[in-house]
Parts: sequence; structure tokens; C-alpha cells
Amino acid sequence: MWCPPTSTTPTAGGWVRPDGEGRRWRTSTPSSRYGPGAGTAGHALLGWLCAQPHPSVLQPDPGHLRVPLPDPQCSNGLPDAEEGSGEPSSAPAAEPVRFGWVKGVMIRCMLNIWGVILYLRLPWITAQAGIALTWLIILMSVTVTTITGLSISAISTNGKVKSGGTYFLISRSLGPELGGSIGLIFAFANAVAVAMHTVGFAETVRDLLQEHNSLIVDPTNDIRIIGVLTVTVLLGISLAGMEWEAKAQILFFLVILVSFINYLVGTVIPASAEKQAKGFFSYRADIFAQNFVPDWRGPEGSFFGLFSIFFPSATGILAGANISGDLKDPALAIPKGTLMAIFWTTVSYLVLSATIGACVLRDASGSLNDSVAVGSPGCEGLGCSYGWNFTDCAQRQSCRYGLSNYYQSMSMVSGFGPLITAGIFGATLSSALACLVSAPKVFQCLCKDQLYPLIGFFGKGYGKNSEPIRGYMLTYAIAIGFILIAELNAIAPIISNFFLCSYALINFSCFHASITNSPGWRPSFRYYSKWAALFGATISVVIMFLLTWWAALIALGIVIFLLGYVLYKKPDVNWGSSMQASSYNLALSYSVGLSEVDEHIKNYRPQCLVLTGPPNFRPALVDFVGTFTKNLSLMICGNVLIGPSKQKVLEARQASDGHTRWLLKRKIKAFYTNVLAEDLRSGVQMLLQAAGLGKMRPNIVTLGYKRDWQAAAPQSLEDYVGILHDAFDFKHGVCLLRLREGLNVSRVPQAHINPAFGAAEHPDGNGAGSRAAPSTGIADPEQQASTIFQSQQGKKTIDIYWLFDDGGLTLLIPYLLGRKKRWGKCKVRVFVGGQINRMDEERKAIVSLLSKFRLGFHEVHILPDINQQPRPEHIRRFDELIAPFRLNDGFKDEAAVNELRHGCPWKISDEEVHRHRAKSLRQVRLNEILLDYSRDAALIAITLPIGRKERCPSSLYMAWLETLSQDLRPPVILIRGNQENVLTFYCQ
Repeated sequence: MWCPPTSTTPTAGGWVRPDGEGRRWRTSTPSSRYGPGAGTAGHALLGWLCAQPHPSVLQPDPGHLRVPLPDPQCSNGLPDAEEGSGEPSSAPAAEPVRFGWVKGVMIRCMLNIWGVILYLRLPWITAQAGIALTWLIILMSVTVTTITGLSISAISTNGKVKSGGTYFLISRSLGPELGGSIGLIFAFANAVAVAMHTVGFAETVRDLLQEHNSLIVDPTNDIRIIGVLTVTVLLGISLAGMEWEAKAQILFFLVILVSFINYLVGTVIPASAEKQAKGFFSYRADIFAQNFVPDWRGPEGSFFGLFSIFFPSATGILAGANISGDLKDPALAIPKGTLMAIFWTTVSYLVLSATIGACVLRDASGSLNDSVAVGSPGCEGLGCSYGWNFTDCAQRQSCRYGLSNYYQSMSMVSGFGPLITAGIFGATLSSALACLVSAPKVFQCLCKDQLYPLIGFFGKGYGKNSEPIRGYMLTYAIAIGFILIAELNAIAPIISNFFLCSYALINFSCFHASITNSPGWRPSFRYYSKWAALFGATISVVIMFLLTWWAALIALGIVIFLLGYVLYKKPDVNWGSSMQASSYNLALSYSVGLSEVDEHIKNYRPQCLVLTGPPNFRPALVDFVGTFTKNLSLMICGNVLIGPSKQKVLEARQASDGHTRWLLKRKIKAFYTNVLAEDLRSGVQMLLQAAGLGKMRPNIVTLGYKRDWQAAAPQSLEDYVGILHDAFDFKHGVCLLRLREGLNVSRVPQAHINPAFGAAEHPDGNGAGSRAAPSTGIADPEQQASTIFQSQQGKKTIDIYWLFDDGGLTLLIPYLLGRKKRWGKCKVRVFVGGQINRMDEERKAIVSLLSKFRLGFHEVHILPDINQQPRPEHIRRFDELIAPFRLNDGFKDEAAVNELRHGCPWKISDEEVHRHRAKSLRQVRLNEILLDYSRDAALIAITLPIGRKERCPSSLYMAWLETLSQDLRPPVILIRGNQENVLTFYCQ
């Protein structure tokens, strides 16, 4: 597409260059392209097109704007011809065959509907059910197919239609979940339908051979032999290409029309003696009255038994949609052609049933010797009034002719019998041919999309029309398998259930898309109704169970399995799905509904905002939180991007998708979110206030321990401690994780990660990088580092040091970890402080308290020596730790100290060292206890000490955390609730 430069000017004749040359590019003007009065809109649209990057250019000659190339999804496999090079192609690609709505849809559907049932079973069904119930069977079938036709029409007008037929229409409009199951079932049903129509043809040929005493082997094996030979010939026609197949269909259509006319003419021709002997007497009111009511006979003699045999004759409505890739305008052809085909075939079925029911008796012997005088004694039945005595064979049920006994009644009634035979051949062969073409077309697109395993082999196309030759061979094999059954009345009910199941899914899919209010569901077909679609789906399922309940259960079981498989595997496709829309609606509804529910301690869930930065840089932190939040509560991985907003917007957009894919690949049920901020702390404050939705908001902030705090920039240290204070200010709990080897596994030099979580000087630590050369840190889903939280922990211990009552959070998180399989064998030990002279009483009190919490913690240890003086060498080590951060102000007054600390609030004055001496020594002593008791634990959970805001310097606070957790081999989690009760005992 050529776009005019900004200096060009639109004129009536096109776009004129301002250089005075007056060269006009031969394009459509806005008014001519969009209609009269559309100039402004046309200019706007052309301006929008020009703003879009596209490699195509304008050609001087054709006079049309290039349309963007379609996505190579499931088209005919033909690459679009490239334009714009200005050089003629040396070998132009051959144009594929395209059909209009009459030839491509209506005739194809009518031929598929006018199948074997029309000629060979409808007269028999009329004899069994009577004209009234036969009409009811026809109208019930047509109701189901008409509603399904309306749904297919809506789907076909809901976007661009390519090849793949019903499967493509549904999968691209409503998603792969429903489309995949419908496509597979429908392809199989069409393959079996090939066998049904072929058996009908073979049955007719067998009857002709039998009349002339020329059977090949025997009646049953003759059907098998003729059927296999016939389907082989049809396969050859299909492989010859769509041109030959279309020509054959037109020929069959003409033959069927002639046979219909021949039949109708035959009904008004006075019956000869031979035809009267076979039960035909032309139109008679008393014959119509007798045949108007049912006369059930044989094992199939029930309403739904006959319905199951008739229904496949109405299932050809999707024959046109199944070759959607071969239609000129599918959105127009499919609705118009399908509905017109349903109308005309319905009229033909009703007319045939009524006319043949008004002309032919149910029972006739076919013997000219049964002619008697009218009113002869001993003659019973309607034939007696016409001079024929069929009483004997009727009573013995041995009559060979009549509607109830002779499948070739239409041929007998017609003016010229061989034309009906030709019609039977045309109807059966055309229907078999249409199904033989439809099944591979649908299956090919399903194979190309690779929704199911082990079927991709059949997706390859050959030739200019991308013919699915491998699919043809598979359909051929399935058809032969069912042809060997050689019994039409046995094959038809099998197809009925699968077609009904397909129609139920199609209608339900449309209804589902409608009720989800998805903006993407906008069919332009105005006669569609979601309630009609729901009715069609419901009645299809009901009829399935009324026909054969066990077959219905099998069909629905297959559908549920196929649907569940796609939902579980989550194929890497994105076509828009009504399931996605439904999930969104449910999530939105429940999220809003949660806002009406008052919070209660029984419903408390640890909902975590995890400050991971790029999640793949700190997989252990992600795995730790994901372990206890999976299927339980909310987890949000937060990342703060620091830098110029213009530079970071694109980076944030790219990184978000990559990190989300990484989380999905790791099977972590979490959200990823990032914010742009001038510094880390302000970004975290944004997350603390804005992360989550309604009641689904974080109540715990989880972050990694800052290993490089001694070497980090002072402001980075202040921000880190400030984040902890901010979390408490915003009523969040805090969970801090420290691993001996560090959390940051990134090896990206100068990676720009949140600087509060580590530094470039320690790439193996909790890690952050330089701001000088930023990198997005986009996650690669294929790179999955293993962590300790992914391995089996065995029979180790989880040690909880419950030193302060923080509402129970210190107990709850280890309890949730212990419920997971990897931690299930670990024994939980609870350590609390106490006095040596009251150890037994305090242990009993804690055990009693824990039993009321119902956590299952039974092993309690009292630490009477928790307040003892730590060893001198450990005290000395702590003093050396804080020495670089001291002011060494001596005994200066407060004003002098404040002046010394101006600009460096992290410094520790001598007075602060003295004031916090007891708390400092407590951390030293706790570390000694941890080393003594928990050196070999799987996990240590300890209550996080708190430094008073603006009273405890950040460097002193970090020295406490460092001293408390140093030299410990197991992972250490420091937990502190916000004084909100999280265990139910507190509310009782």
C-alpha cells in the first residue's frame, strides 16, 4: 500500500505531488471507495492505513489499495501473490476454484440431504409412523437443523472465513475448546455418513441384481462388495480435484430433479394391474386416511426408533460450510445457501410422504392372481374395495410389496422406474461424495492446528487447492469399516447420535458466546437468536437420550474428554474463545460479589505481593510463595522499572508478556505486574496501594533479604528498610526470605533490576544491576532454574521460632507449606521463649493454645536460655559489623549529633547503640540458638524483629537481620504480621 507523504494534497482525481509535476497516482478516491458523501471518513481511514507499517506498496495501474496479507492460519495453503515489486511474475500461481452460494452451498446441501433415506426409507417410515407422525418426525428434524443452520449462519458472519468448514468457523469464532471437539466428532460423523450412503446405493444395486437372479455371492456380501467398489470410485473422483467433484454434483442434482418429476407424474398416472398388485392405486382418500395413522412393526417400530433412522437424512446442512475455503464469499453463501437448501428439501420430504401415503397400501402381495371381485366374501382390508385380496399375506406378514415391505416403492409408483433408480444412484452417490469431501477438509484444518496429538500427519495438503489426500485415505478406511456392517438401519442410528451431538455443541457454542457478552461476538446475520440456539442445543441432547441413551452417554463422554483435553493442554493458539469470555465474566462477577462480603478471620488467606523484580531472576522467591499460595490465594509478582518513562514503556510492555509466560511454564499460579517510577520505594508504594482488585488485594509483602546491604549505596539501604515500614503502614504483613546462596540467579551483566534487592557486585546474591546499561530482563520460558523449593524435603524439620504474637502469621505460613506434598513428611517444631523454672507449665500452655489453632503442631520446645548473655566473640563480631556505620560522636549533645547525621540518617550514634543494646544482644543470642537447634532443618521460620520508625537507623536494623540469620544453612523466612489475627481461635 502506498501512502502519500505529508506534503501531498488530496484532489478529486487522487493524490497530487506538490512539486508541480501534477502526477496522479491511480488510486480510488475516498468518495468512490466508500460511497457518496464518505469523503471525510475515507480520508480518515486512508490516513489511518498510512499510519500502519506494512511492506506492501501502491501499484500505479490496478487502481486499488492493497489489503494486508491474511494470517497463515488454516487457509488453503496458497501464498498470496506478492505485489508491489513492479516486475511481472514469471510463473503466476494458478487460481483455486471458488463457488457461489447456489453451486457451492445450496446444491451441495440439497444433494447431501436428498440421500439414501429419501428414496429407500421415507416410504417405509410413512407406513410405520403414518403420515401425521412422519410429518412430525420431519418437522422435528428440520427444527433441529434449521436452528443449527441459523447458528452456523451467525458464526459464518462473525469474521473472516477460510477453509476448515464447521471446525474453522467455530474454532476461530468461539475458541479451540469447542471447535476442536466439534471438528473431530463432525469429521468422524461425515466419514460414517459416507458408509451409510454407499450402503444405500449398494442395497439398490443388490435389489436390481436380485430381481434378475444375478447375485454375486449372497445379499449381504453383495452389499459389501458393491459398497467397497463404489467408495473406491468416489475416492478417485475426490482425488481428481474440486472441479471434477463439482461437475459430478451438478450431474447428480439434475438426475434427482428429473427423478422427482418422474415420481410426481407417476402418482397421477392410472395404475396398471401390475402396480395395483403391488399396492399402488393412485390418489385415494381412504388410502390416505388409513396411512395417516401409525402401524408399528418390527424392532424399529417406535417413534424414536424411526426418528433415529430418518434424522441422518436432514444432516447435510453443513455440506456447504464444510468447503468454506472453496467459496467466493462464505459470509453470504453459507447463510443463504444453507437455509434455502433446508426449505426446499423440507418441502420435498413433506410432499413425498403425503403423496406416497395417499397412493400405496401398506401391504400387497404383488401377485396378479390376488385380483377378486369387489365385495367378495372373506376379503379383508382396504384392497378389497379395489378388487384385490391381500388378506392372506397381510395376516401372515409375508407380503413382499406395499409401503411396509418394499423399500423400492418410489420406483414402483413412478412413471418410468429406471429414472427413480437413477435418482437413487444420484442421491446416494452425491451424498456420499459430499461427505467424502467434507470429512477430510474439516479434519485437515484440525490437524494443522495440532490441538490433539498424533494427527498432524493428516494435515498436509497437495496441489493448488491444498487437497487433504491423507485425510481422504483415512476417511476411505473408516467408510470401508462401516460398509462391512452392510445394514443401513444399523448405521443410521450411529450417525444420528454423533450429528445430534455436533449440532448440540454448535448451538450451545453460539449461546455461550452470546451470554458472555464478548465484544468479539458480533454476527451480522440478523435472524440469529441466542434463545433459539439454547433450545436447539437442549432438544438435540434430549433427542439423543430418547434415541439411544447409552450411545448418547458415549458421545457426550467423548465430547467431554476432547474438551477437557484442550482445556488441560492449553494449546499455543489465540483465536479468541467464548471460554475465555465466560471465564472473564465469572471472574468479574465473583470479584464484584466479594466486595459485598464482610471480611472474617475464617476466610483469611495469605495474599502475597512478591517483590521479585523479573521473576526469572529470583525463582526461589517465586517458588517459595507459589508453594503455599497455589490453589489457595492470590500471588502477584511485582517489578519496579526505574528510568525515563518513554524509554521504559516499551520495555515494560515487552517484559510483561515474557514474565507471564515464564510463570505459566513454571506452573506458578500468579500474576505479574510492573510499574514505572522514579525510584524503587515510590514504585513499591504504588504497588502496595494499587495491586489487586477489590477484596483480592495483597495483605502480605514478600521480598528477598538484601545481602549486599553493607556495600550498597546508603540510599538503597534506606529504601529497603523504608519498604518494610511502608508495608506495615499500609496494613500488610511482611515475609522476608534469605537463602545461604542468595536468591538472584541471573548472570546478565549490568542487568537493570530493582536495586534494593541486591547489587551487581554480587551477581549470585539477591541481585540488582547497574543503571548505566539497562536491560529488560525479559523471561525466557525455556530457561527454568531449579530451586530448593522444588525438591522433596524428606523427613527433616520445619522449625518455627514464635517469639512474638503477631496474629498467628508466623505459624500459618509454615502450616500451609507443610500441607504440600514436597514438605508433607517434615515434622514441625515450635520454639518459644520461657523461664527455666516454669518450662512444663509453659509447654502445656503453648500445646493447648496450638491445639485450639488446629494446626497439628504437637512438638513444642521452650527456650529458657533465650535471654542469656551471648558469647563474647559473637558480641565482638556484631560490634565489628556496625562499626563502619557508627558516628562515633562520643558524648556530644543532641544538636551536635543531629548535625553530624545531616544527610546520612543511616548512621548510628553512640546513644542509639546504647539504647538498643539489649535488642542487639538478643539477635546475637537468637543466632546462637538457631545454630544449636536448627542447623539441619529443612526450613526456619522466625518472627521478624521490628525497629521503630525514625528511632532505629536502617544500618542498625540491617545488622540485626544479618546477625540473626547469618551462618544458617537452611532457608530462613522472617515473618511478621500486622497484628491482624489470621487464626480462627482468636475470634472465638
